[in-house]
Amino acid sequence: MYAIVDIETTGGHASANGITEIAIYIYDGRNIIQQYDTLINPGVPIPRYIQSLTGITDEMVAGAPAFDEVAGDIFSLLHDKIFVAHNVNFDYSFIQYHLAQAGFQLRSKKLCTVRLGRKIIPGLPSYSLGNLCRSLEISVTQRHRAAGDAAATVKLFGLLLQQDTGKAIAHALSAHSKEQFLPPNLPPEQVTALPGSPGVYYFHDQKGKVVYVGKAKNIRKRVNSHFTGNSAGRKRQEFLRNIYSISHEVTGTELMAHILESVEIKRLWPVYNYSQKYIEFKYGFYCFEDQEGYLRLAIEKRRKYSAPLHSFPLLVQGHQMLRGLIREFDLCPRLCFLQKGQGACSPIPDHTCRGACDKKELPETYNLRVKAAIIHMQQQQPTFAIMGSGRDAQEQSCILMEKGRFYGMGYIPRDTAITEGPQCKEWLTQYPENEYILNLIHQHAGAHDQELLKFS
Repeated sequence: MYAIVDIETTGGHASANGITEIAIYIYDGRNIIQQYDTLINPGVPIPRYIQSLTGITDEMVAGAPAFDEVAGDIFSLLHDKIFVAHNVNFDYSFIQYHLAQAGFQLRSKKLCTVRLGRKIIPGLPSYSLGNLCRSLEISVTQRHRAAGDAAATVKLFGLLLQQDTGKAIAHALSAHSKEQFLPPNLPPEQVTALPGSPGVYYFHDQKGKVVYVGKAKNIRKRVNSHFTGNSAGRKRQEFLRNIYSISHEVTGTELMAHILESVEIKRLWPVYNYSQKYIEFKYGFYCFEDQEGYLRLAIEKRRKYSAPLHSFPLLVQGHQMLRGLIREFDLCPRLCFLQKGQGACSPIPDHTCRGACDKKELPETYNLRVKAAIIHMQQQQPTFAIMGSGRDAQEQSCILMEKGRFYGMGYIPRDTAITEGPQCKEWLTQYPENEYILNLIHQHAGAHDQELLKFS
C-alpha cells in the first residue's frame, strides 16, 4: 500500500519552518482507498512570496489545527505504507521532523516520482511536477496546493506503475537499493559506477559547475554516506537539491586524495565546501637590501603572490628560527627587526653583534653571513619522496618534497628506479602548497620514516 503525499510549507527546510497544508492519498496501485487533507497552522507567519505561490494566507491557517494536534492521525496513515512523493526527500524530511517533535518516529520506505520518472520515461525536457504532467497530459487542478499536487502525483505514479517494464520500482524498494536516499536529480547509475578506490569526487550542479569536492579511501562508499539520513537542516536540503551529477579522479593512495582535495577546493572554491578555503601560511621569512646596502632578514605576514624564503604558521616558530640563525651566523638582531631604535643593538644570550647595526662592519662582510644563513636555512629543509601504490599494478605513486616545500605528485612506472629528486619531476604534476598539505605530508613522513626515499 502506498501513501502518496504532498505538503506546503513556510520555507525550504524543516528545522526552521512549518507545514501549512498536507494531503495524503492511500493508494493500492489501482484505486484511492482513503484521502486525508488539511490546512495546518505553522505557528509562524507565512512569507509573502509563499502566500503568492500557494494562495495560503495567514488568515486561512489562523483557525487550522497545529501539527501536534493532527500528528497522531498523520502517523497512523503513514507508518506502515510506502511513502511516495515528487522529490520525496523534501516532503519526508519535513514530516519526519515534525512527527518526531510530536513524539512519533516515522521509518518508511520511500519512492521518488522524480527519480522514477527519469528511469521509466526517459528523455523528457523537465521532470518538475508541472512540466512532467504537461508532457504526459495529466490534468492538474489547484497547482501548488497539497491536495491538487498530491492528486496529480497519484495519476503520475499510476502511469509509472503501468509503464515500469524494467521493474525500476521494485528495484528502488529492494533491501539493497540505496536509490530512495539519493538526491532526486542524480542518476543512480553514476553512483553505482563509482570505484571502491582512494580518490577525489566532485558533485556538479545543473549547469555542470562543481559545488562540492570530497576525498575518500573508498569513493563509492564515501559518496553513498552523503545521502543516508534525512537531516532537516537548510544546508543539507539545499545541497541535495543541487546535485545533478558526479565525477571523480582515482588516486593511488589516501594521502594523495587528501592533497588533491585541498588543491581542488582552493582552485574551484565550491560553494558547499566550508573548510580548507582559508588555510594558509600566515608568516614568512623575507630578505631585502636596505638603503645602506645591508641585507636584512625580516619576518612578515605572507603577501599574496609573494615568494618567501621559508613559510610557517605561527609567529613564535619564526622568531625561534630567526634567533637560532642570529646566534649561529652572528647576525645583527636590530637588522633582523628583533630590536627597534637606532645605533648599536642590545646583546642577546649566547651572541655578540659584530657592529653592522652601527656601521662598524661593512655591508659586504655582513651580507656574506646573511647569505650563508639563508643557504643554511634552505638546506635544513628536507628533500624526500613518498612512494606508494599507483592506480594500477604498472605504476607507483610519488609525492615529492623539495627543500621543505611541496613540489607536486604523480605516477612513475613501477620498474623505474629513482635515486635523485630531480628524476621524479618529469612524471609529476606541480601543485601549490598550503599549510594543510604540508601538515599532512609531515605527519605521514614522521609516522613512516623508514619508507621515505630521502635525497641529499
